[in-house]
Amino acid sequence: MSSSGLPLPPSASPAPLRLRVSAPAAPPLTGHLPLSDAPGVPDPVEVTGRCLTRGGRPWFPVSGEFHYTRCPAGEWEEELLKMKAGGVTAVASYVIWIHHEETEGRIRFDGDRDLRRFARLCARHGLDLVPRIGPWCHAEVRNGGLPDWVLARTRAPRTDDPAYLAPVRTWFEAVAAQLAGLERAHGGPVVAVQIENELYDGPDHLLTLKRMAQAAGLSAPLWTSTAWGGVRLPPGELFPLYGGYPEAFWTEADGGWPDTCRKHFFFTHQRDDEGIGADLRPTAVRGTGPADLAALTERFPWATCELGGGMAVSYHRRPRVEAADVAALALTKIGCGSVWQGYYMFHGGTNPVGGRTTLQESHATGYPNDLPVLTYDFQAPLGEYGQYRPSYDELRLQHLMLAGFGHLVAPMESFLPERRPTGQDDRDTLRWAVRGEGESGFLFVNNHQPHGELPDHPDTVFTVEFPRAPALTLPSAPVTVPAGAYFCWPLRLDVAGLRLDWATAQPVCTVDDGPGRTVLVLAAVEGVPVELALDARAVTSVRVPSGKWSAVGDRVMVTGLEPGTDCLVEVETARGGRVGLLVLDAATARTAYRGVAWGAERLVLCAAGVVFDEHADGGRGEVRVHGPAAGELSFAVLPAPRRPPAVTGARVRQTADGVFTRYTALADGRDPRRHGTVEAVLTKLRDAGPAPEPVTGVRGRASAPADASYDTVAAEYAVAVPDGLPFTGTLLRVHWSGDVARAYVDGAFVADQFHTGRTWDIGLHRLPAFALRGEGLRLKVLPRHADARVYVAGDDGDGGGDRGGGRPDRASGAVAEVARAEWVMTRTWVIRASGPPSRPAAYPVASRAGGRPPGAATADP
Repeated sequence: MSSSGLPLPPSASPAPLRLRVSAPAAPPLTGHLPLSDAPGVPDPVEVTGRCLTRGGRPWFPVSGEFHYTRCPAGEWEEELLKMKAGGVTAVASYVIWIHHEETEGRIRFDGDRDLRRFARLCARHGLDLVPRIGPWCHAEVRNGGLPDWVLARTRAPRTDDPAYLAPVRTWFEAVAAQLAGLERAHGGPVVAVQIENELYDGPDHLLTLKRMAQAAGLSAPLWTSTAWGGVRLPPGELFPLYGGYPEAFWTEADGGWPDTCRKHFFFTHQRDDEGIGADLRPTAVRGTGPADLAALTERFPWATCELGGGMAVSYHRRPRVEAADVAALALTKIGCGSVWQGYYMFHGGTNPVGGRTTLQESHATGYPNDLPVLTYDFQAPLGEYGQYRPSYDELRLQHLMLAGFGHLVAPMESFLPERRPTGQDDRDTLRWAVRGEGESGFLFVNNHQPHGELPDHPDTVFTVEFPRAPALTLPSAPVTVPAGAYFCWPLRLDVAGLRLDWATAQPVCTVDDGPGRTVLVLAAVEGVPVELALDARAVTSVRVPSGKWSAVGDRVMVTGLEPGTDCLVEVETARGGRVGLLVLDAATARTAYRGVAWGAERLVLCAAGVVFDEHADGGRGEVRVHGPAAGELSFAVLPAPRRPPAVTGARVRQTADGVFTRYTALADGRDPRRHGTVEAVLTKLRDAGPAPEPVTGVRGRASAPADASYDTVAAEYAVAVPDGLPFTGTLLRVHWSGDVARAYVDGAFVADQFHTGRTWDIGLHRLPAFALRGEGLRLKVLPRHADARVYVAGDDGDGGGDRGGGRPDRASGAVAEVARAEWVMTRTWVIRASGPPSRPAAYPVASRAGGRPPGAATADP
């Protein structure tokens, strides 16, 4: 059909891409695992063979890794709220043994190591907690997290050697004491406990560790284990969790883009990733055979704990991960069948300073990668200092969908089309899949991968067959799937009594806009015309803001829409309900947040970072925005509160923005010290000398330059800290080239970076203010030797550069210099209700055309 509902000429009718959703051969297994929740909890967690349930309802958790010992304790609460606003429902965190007990017998849970306080903050804000207790955790930590003194005691770590198990038992008992009373039985947040990490061939040892943890007092409905690398697990005892990264720092400098990373941008039903951690195990050894894999697939749903939220950089290999890489991989995994989206890392961090040694993974401890001493930013959605990255917005859009519709997606199986890519080098076959059951589903498309743009796919039409309903062929007119696009479209989605047969836009969330009014928010796909197909039998009347609607058979087709804040299609249903279909343009949709604000669930559009704190303002709740330090703050709300919210220290102007109400906050008495971004004054103290001679370590991989090089051959710059510069919310953003760099305050080493072609951020609020006001900040930059076997994905100093080479970069980095630096300032805007919470106002009527479909009952309201 054309958009007008007329048949296309035969020559213009492309063959649709076809997929069949089949009926399940048998119901999913239930009650088959020795995993159970605490008795009497109101929302018991259970595992079926297809998904997780909570309180008897399908449950789609989203977990994000955040290491509390890599972040100052004073920042934990706000960073947790950022994660929650980003759609994270469970916080995963390694409990890193060496961070707590570097010296035998001195177990520290104080300050930035206060596990109990961190867990209580998770509970306060409704976040589940997944402690990953090791004892070996990897995490790019010295010895994988095992203290040096433990390794000195045993020749067989990570086994049932009594000399190893004895200190492990003491460690588990200490962790259990910190989490006592925070179990599910007591209303606590601990929903899962991970045992060990990446141990592929020790099922008996894994079971020993689980029993020891239980004996120590730890409890959770879910006990998990990482499952990549052909793992062998004790049958039924540990829930296998998988992963997938868009890039890898742990492979060779000249190895190109690993095939094990490439495969994650295809829709498959292969859960295992033999590439994760492959530098620490013999890849020829596979613990799990086909029969074992089949048994795991039948007994456990596909859940993940390490989807790449970014990627660390090692000295020899420094990959670049972009927002689209993270988001396309994550969406593809949902289409593949994931029922638990777990990210590593979701929030970057900084390694603590060790009392005896540095605490990063390095060649010095026999590990195959040299990592930076301090930074563990990981290019994560939330950076080392809590910076918002574009990947945060991309993932939040997906997580809003899972919050609203995850209970529908989770029990649906994944189905692949008849025509699929022939292999990982096939760039021309469109990659798509459907999660579906019965008569409905969700269609997933990924046309993005790193290291080489995929082509446009013109004249695309899909046909999806269902076992209990007629097939759907969509859209009504062929579309082009643009290069770089990735999206999800709903198939027969019920919204408050309205059946949406399809939409060529991604579901975001629903918003209750007063009694009897529900708004489904959709995100347009850039470059794809928006089409809504409504089941006419459920429709009484339709009003459209732009474009047109027409009756085609038993459907009402809405086409020609112009996405935006005023693109609200209003439908009255046969049940007497009122449903709005709000289609936002792609850019605006990525500014959407949903949370409890001023006493009600609301949708907030804001280009800055929003958090919802329900406990603030005497329990009435407040919204905080981490946004511009200078100028004005603008945000839009649906539904609007009856009284404009109050912004601390600012005047608020209210205007209409389509169906939203927009508020613009103008700071009263603008602080002249806050200019948003100002150039930093740099003084060059010393030119760089000859690059240090290359040194190789484990496996012949390039090693980071020795500490002494920074005092002898590094270029050195002084950065003056202006009087009155606010420390809170201020970053020093450094544009530099070279090999590696470090920052010092009063001679103390405070920050570092391996060059990746990106700017280097240093959080001023983490540095000693007194010393900064005196000597200031010193930056030392080393050049890279032309013979160093180092791969750098982009090396232009400002975030550009080639991403496709995959070979050692021997020429770039030879010049060590800081081109410029600036102070980047933000402020926290506090937004509170200006009166008692009240019923939200109805959304404005944005209709510009309306009517009822021919044959539909009764008249317009």
